[in-house]
Amino acid sequence: MRKSMYVYTKNILERVSFDPTLFCKELDKALKVLLPYEIEQLTEWLLSYTAEKPELRQCLIYVNR
Repeated sequence: MRKSMYVYTKNILERVSFDPTLFCKELDKALKVLLPYEIEQLTEWLLSYTAEKPELRQCLIYVNR
């Protein structure tokens, strides 16, 4: 069940990646429910996912708090 929460979060973020504001909002919501190790996984995924999408890199501030 918990593994699917990480996958679910990635799915949502991929779907809303057309809108940086929405992406940040969904990321912020996800960080409140994910476990610490899932946040680590998500952070790694975000670094790679946003490498080609500079408009989304601003959202990384949420994982660096």
